[in-house]
Amino acid sequence: MASKPGSIVHVELHSADPAKTKQFYGEVFGWKFEEMPEMNYIMWRAENAPGGGIMQTMEGRPPQVLNYIMSESVDNTLRDIMGAGGIVIQPKMEIPGQGWWALFQEPGGTMMAIYEGNVQARPRPATRKAKAKKAAKKGGKKAGKRRR
Repeated sequence: MASKPGSIVHVELHSADPAKTKQFYGEVFGWKFEEMPEMNYIMWRAENAPGGGIMQTMEGRPPQVLNYIMSESVDNTLRDIMGAGGIVIQPKMEIPGQGWWALFQEPGGTMMAIYEGNVQARPRPATRKAKAKKAAKKGGKKAGKRRR
């Protein structure tokens, strides 16, 4: 998600049936997909598009599209949003291994998300385990066990 602040960097489809949504966009537009079972999420990629994800709609919410806008600082952008009359719906949260995001509503009612990428973000738990196993195989030792 490397883009300029203010640009759309991720398009998330909240679907009542993510499998059907994946099949539809794959057949019609040739999108490519990557399943992320640990997050119950499907990443999608398309040529000349920012890419995004597909997820199950939340209980009581209709299917929708949620766009993510690049921000240099989620904290500063949330302050600006509130100063301009917007409402913070979801405060800043970490996306392990990627960065941070927050959800807001502008005065006209549209909901959008902001995203701040950061290489210092914690890796996803599955990634940490995989790296430990790989390092253990390379060194010939069991992961997490060191002798002095």
